[in-house]
Amino acid sequence: MIETIGAIATPPGRGGIGIVRVSGPDARTVAEAILGQCPVPRAVTHAVFRDADGDVVDEGVALFFAAPHSYTGEDVLELQGHGSPVVLDLLLTLAISKGVRLARPGEFTERAFLNERVDLAQAESVVDLINSASQQAARSAARSLTGEFSNAIMGIDQDVLKLRVYVEGAIDFPEDEIDFLADSDVAVAAEEISRALANILERSARGTSLHEGLDLVIGGEPNVGKSSILNALVGDERAIVTAIPGTTRDLLDADLVIDGLPIRVRDTAGIRESTDVVEQEGVARARAALDTADAVMWVVDDGETAPPMLAFETPTLLVRNKCDLTGRAAGRIDDRDLRLSALTGAGIEELKSAIKNLVGFEGGEGAFLGRRRHLIALEAARAAIQESLAEIQAGRAELAAEALRSVQSALGEIVGATTTEELLGEIFAAFCIGK
Repeated sequence: MIETIGAIATPPGRGGIGIVRVSGPDARTVAEAILGQCPVPRAVTHAVFRDADGDVVDEGVALFFAAPHSYTGEDVLELQGHGSPVVLDLLLTLAISKGVRLARPGEFTERAFLNERVDLAQAESVVDLINSASQQAARSAARSLTGEFSNAIMGIDQDVLKLRVYVEGAIDFPEDEIDFLADSDVAVAAEEISRALANILERSARGTSLHEGLDLVIGGEPNVGKSSILNALVGDERAIVTAIPGTTRDLLDADLVIDGLPIRVRDTAGIRESTDVVEQEGVARARAALDTADAVMWVVDDGETAPPMLAFETPTLLVRNKCDLTGRAAGRIDDRDLRLSALTGAGIEELKSAIKNLVGFEGGEGAFLGRRRHLIALEAARAAIQESLAEIQAGRAELAAEALRSVQSALGEIVGATTTEELLGEIFAAFCIGK
């Protein structure tokens, strides 16, 4: 039996409006108990909310959506009143007294997926839109929510299906004199699918940067101006700056957005040998942060003839600071080497561009807010289509058909056509309660 679920759908705290949402077969019963009657479906209804004794709890707006024409595909009731935590808790308690169960995080959207109101990629985009850290990320999430990403995936899936039908004809009719795989259109179709996958993979990769952001760690020896560069990037005095080496003892984080790319910048203690126990701990934390960063900005003094440089596995940008003291011009030396002055601000804009280029970020326009699992599935699909192309050219129909099935399986993982309960649990656990 399907349970009726309910939750407060607005953020914790006081506000002008608060919403209690109920979804399931008992939504009508809850409406009748609190409102005295069930509102007309899909019509805004002014209502008085009453408790079990008939006393007024609040006054506001009620909305009822009859299945299947609702977000979850079930009967849904929304009570929109004043944003008092006490009032909202009371309304939710009244709903629970009528057999409603408190919803798990993301359970409303999970039911929308299970009832085929949205596919899995659209469901994920709901929380991505809520958590967007930039305008570009929000636009990309909205594209996925409206189905643009899913439609692109399913369009490729249909092309793969058509190709499978043709290839499997070579298996079903081996006695015929028709050589299905010798038809040049078969290889051309496989190549077109490969190009389409490459395009959507590139757009999704850009969107993944928008979704996950960049962990950029600033490293270098003491007194080279790491904290000054952090302050210049964020436009605020976040870090204490002095002429005394070892001023920074711990990690200091700051958030900024460069052309839509969310970045967590981390200032670290200067790397050097020290007998100071506190500074030693700061250096150890700095090294650990540098080892796990998505990208490293290694800062040196522009006056150094042979600046010290550590080797990192992650993309690294060499920044020569204090060019105002050396008289050298600020600007890019090459793709991963530039000169600037954190004191005057010269070269800071070039630094922002260099950070984007360092990680291959080209902006969020046209990007899908892809997740890491989407990229893995798209990579698998692209590898499988390349395999099928090779088997087609070799005339091995059975192996080509099997590779094409693998393409469809990978694409199905993205939209939820092929998935597991463990994956669903992981995805919806990241949602807030009430969504």
